[in-house]
Amino acid sequence: MCFFATKFSRTAARLLTALSVSAFSLSAYENNLLVLKDLKMVKARKEVPISDTWNVEALYPNEQAWKQDFEMLKGVGMPHWPQLNAFQGNLHEPEKVASLLESYFTIDRKLAKLHTYAYLRMDEDLGNDATKTNHGLISSLIYEFQHECAWIEPELLALKENDFQHLLKAPALHSYRFYLEKIGRMRPHTLPKEMEELLALSGKALDASSRSFSALNNADLTFAPAVDSQGKEHPLTHASYLSYLRNPDRQLRKSAFQNLHQGFKNHINTLCELLQGQVQSHLFLAKARKFSNCLEGALFPHQIETAVYENLIASVRRYLPLMHRYIALRKQGLHVEELHAYDLHIPLVSEIEIKMPYLEACEAVVASVARLGNEYQELLKKGLLQDRWVDIYENARKRSGAYSGGCYDSMPYILLNYQGNLSDIFTLAHEAGHSMHRLLGDRHQSYIYAAHPIFVAEVASTFNEQLLLDYLKAQRTSKKERAFLINHEIEQIRNTIFRQTLFAEFELAIHKLAEEGIPLTPALLKEKYLGLYRDYYGSELVLDEEVAVEWARVPHFYYNFYVYQYATGLSAALALHEKALQSTENVKKYIEFLSAGGSRYPIELLERAGVNMRSSDPQSSPVDAAMRHFSSLVNELEKQIL
Repeated sequence: MCFFATKFSRTAARLLTALSVSAFSLSAYENNLLVLKDLKMVKARKEVPISDTWNVEALYPNEQAWKQDFEMLKGVGMPHWPQLNAFQGNLHEPEKVASLLESYFTIDRKLAKLHTYAYLRMDEDLGNDATKTNHGLISSLIYEFQHECAWIEPELLALKENDFQHLLKAPALHSYRFYLEKIGRMRPHTLPKEMEELLALSGKALDASSRSFSALNNADLTFAPAVDSQGKEHPLTHASYLSYLRNPDRQLRKSAFQNLHQGFKNHINTLCELLQGQVQSHLFLAKARKFSNCLEGALFPHQIETAVYENLIASVRRYLPLMHRYIALRKQGLHVEELHAYDLHIPLVSEIEIKMPYLEACEAVVASVARLGNEYQELLKKGLLQDRWVDIYENARKRSGAYSGGCYDSMPYILLNYQGNLSDIFTLAHEAGHSMHRLLGDRHQSYIYAAHPIFVAEVASTFNEQLLLDYLKAQRTSKKERAFLINHEIEQIRNTIFRQTLFAEFELAIHKLAEEGIPLTPALLKEKYLGLYRDYYGSELVLDEEVAVEWARVPHFYYNFYVYQYATGLSAALALHEKALQSTENVKKYIEFLSAGGSRYPIELLERAGVNMRSSDPQSSPVDAAMRHFSSLVNELEKQIL
């Protein structure tokens, strides 16, 4: 819904943040999880008490009101917004540019509100044809808006440098200066008007591989039931997979692991071609925009240097011997002769189970953020307990997983499928962090700068998880409970930093192969992925053949270098958390970071809060600091369980 230079910092950030999920819940963030539920197992949507649902009516009282706004915005002809085209040829005049941007953002804001209502309603019941139709209508209108606006950036960048600098200094454009600065830095990568329009038209075609993977993964793939040690069969879906991997019954874990991956192996050639098609689309766009490689093409619009990505991989690789040590500890703690990938998610302290009803979990999450001040705490409490931010429980055909969504003109919205286990409690804390980040940005910034950049999207969420860990550790003092929570935190770092960096390294490798003109084949992808798994997990982990095809089920490989931000986000969050423990002044800086939205470049936002993500120095790198924290946790766990 915006120009090339900024579309990732507002609209795509909103959509991808809406898909962000707890780092603890692998089933939610490794799978797309648009799973249709068995209607016999859960309530129909109409049977869910309104108190357990989110307050979507605050956006539009009903579908009719939504349709009225949609039709008004859509207009009756093509182009939909002739008032924008009227400015063509006049963008050398500051007052004209200001009028154009005012109209542009007014439309963008209305589209965002319409889209938010549509996707929230659709996710309540994925089998409802009416809500799916509405979502398709607004999604198409957004594409058309992008197409009709495709001329704006090229015309601005066709100006002579002196004329563009004149715009930046013009009083009439003072509130748009940073926005225009971001467009200006795209000068080397912006095409002539006709070519930009062509690229805008190609959007749906270039996204075909991603949509096809989603359809195959979410609708067409089926899996043989998992079988436990007693010979009993259990239905296997994306949603049930992780629960089986956490089950003490090792035969059930093994069966679920084998049968899920067999489902993907049955379509391995198709999945290889889909991934290759997505990588080729990234390569096409990188070349079209004159970037030196795919990584630069993906990161440059976010104002992230490629060194940040490369430093992450280098820092994590320095600490792989520590991961190997933890894997050996896990093998010893589970008392198994061989450790397999299906043994990686079972808690080492299995006798402990922490469960909470939803309201008790809300109280724990609210209590855990006391360090962030009364205002923050009261805003969160009101949102969770009074304003109905949250759609709490599973219902038939509801979207699985969890996310935080919303727009500038709405409250934050949180989708959960709450069952009361520890993972669900942390998911609530995680999504509450996202929601408060959104809320503070909306309250302190104009619409243009309210949405935070994608690069920092996972910072606030994982920061809140860390606060919840602190709270739970303080509440539970027995040796077993403490060991359980330490292991939980270790698994957070393993899954969010080590595992996501493995994904990031694989993603970089397959794009480099494409850049070198080497076709991706199932054998080559298996070889690359298995080699990385061996590097990251060491010799104590048995590499079953199923591990080699895990790449085929990771939707983030279709997101164009997104997944590394889980690792950088948690690293930054751990650094900010440590600083917040040291002084109230650091807490103030953190709240300022949340309130800044997208008003500065993401690296600068973090630097102002006290974290330097550019650093490659092991002594000052936040990633290295997170690795040292991981080391201390492993040391403590060894003392607790051995």
